[in-house]
Amino acid sequence: MRESTGDDDPDVEVEDTQAYALDSKVAQLSDILGEKLEEAFLKQTATLVLHDISKIISEHTPIDLAYACLRLPVHERPVLYENFPSRSAKIEFLINTDSRTRAAVFRHISDEETKDLVENMPPDEAFYVLEDVAERRFRRILELLDPKKASRIREIKKHQKNTAGRLMTNEFFAFHSDMTIGDACAYIRKNPGISLTSWVFIFNGHGQLQGYVPARHLMINSPKFPLKQLMKPISHKVYPETSREEVVELVERYKLPVLPVINMDDALVGVITLDDVIEAIEDIADETIANMAGTAEKVSEQEGLCKRFFSRAPWLVVTLCAGLLNVGVMSWFQSYEMGAWVFVLFFVPLITGMSGNIGIQCSTILVRNMATGLVSKKNRREAVYKEVGIGLSFGLFFGILCGILVYLLDFVGVADATIGPSAVGLIVGAGLIGACLTGTLLGVLSPLFFGRIGIDPAVASGPIVTAFNDFLSMSIYFLIAMVIRFYM
Repeated sequence: MRESTGDDDPDVEVEDTQAYALDSKVAQLSDILGEKLEEAFLKQTATLVLHDISKIISEHTPIDLAYACLRLPVHERPVLYENFPSRSAKIEFLINTDSRTRAAVFRHISDEETKDLVENMPPDEAFYVLEDVAERRFRRILELLDPKKASRIREIKKHQKNTAGRLMTNEFFAFHSDMTIGDACAYIRKNPGISLTSWVFIFNGHGQLQGYVPARHLMINSPKFPLKQLMKPISHKVYPETSREEVVELVERYKLPVLPVINMDDALVGVITLDDVIEAIEDIADETIANMAGTAEKVSEQEGLCKRFFSRAPWLVVTLCAGLLNVGVMSWFQSYEMGAWVFVLFFVPLITGMSGNIGIQCSTILVRNMATGLVSKKNRREAVYKEVGIGLSFGLFFGILCGILVYLLDFVGVADATIGPSAVGLIVGAGLIGACLTGTLLGVLSPLFFGRIGIDPAVASGPIVTAFNDFLSMSIYFLIAMVIRFYM
């Protein structure tokens, strides 16, 4: 920050400080690093570029550079990868960067170099990285790998996406219950490539999972102690087919540092760590935000303009069609009423805006409760009744308030002598009540409907349902206006 002088305006300095505080330190670091990298690649000669790149790499971690490089053109990112001084730094960079950067790097390096990287990764991270290469090259690289490593990667790949089988790692420490702490520690020391989780798992003579021993107990107890004396029971475990949402819910609710994955024979086939769950939460959040915004693009990745356009366009085409349908309904109503009640059209933005906002509030709260497990099959009806009751209360309150305001302000005035302000207030107020109830029902029932057919309920807050809500609420409003006129 700049130094303050006697002539500085203190208010300006406070505003600058507040604006600066809006960005986190991590975001600021990414911006600074991104600018450094951009300046380095603008150098005139290759020697100067490589010198500056090497200097930047020596001053910052691969993780920070993995995020900062997203500001560079894709074809320049492999240059950054090539200048990392060690294999471990290259691996850390690839794991933490985005898919476009990984794809660019893999196009730049050979199969042999890729194989060398993959052999020094855990199987789950190796599969995650290799997802960005073509299927034919994927198989080619697996043929180069150690058969044991290749087999473990294939084992992860065979599981469906967004399941526990894809989240887990199949490299872990599990010992027979009769083994001593000393023998277990000796085995762990001989296998430094396998990450030591918070728990060490115990199985019986039939290979079935029996319990776990906290890793800390291996350090504070005598090496002669048998593991079964320290073993604790496992309360929660999942199958490879279990959804990632259920995995996240279990870990979040019971604060589990590790979640075992078992097969139908109760044998341990993998473990899910807290890091895996955090990544799953980030993916779920990205997909939910994208669905609520009405786009199929990956929110957390820097996709190209063309790809982003086609990710969003289909949703907006549906919205455009719904808008044209709304115009058709308004045109029909105006024609039906012969222009005598054209004032009804003036309140359409009010009706659709209020009903849409109430519907979005209901759907957002319901989607949140569904995601956190607060809405189950048993209490689903109660949750629906509660949200409908709130929506109806809002509709009655704002409908009556709006009707009174329209009557008092006399919006129609002398523009239409065939109807008085009391009738206008009645039409608008009753129409708003009906539209708000319609928006509430749509906002409550659409998440449940999408969830039942296997679609993310967050779609209920997207532009498609919003456009559909506009059509329904407007139609209800016109219908109420026609009924009131019929009885007048």
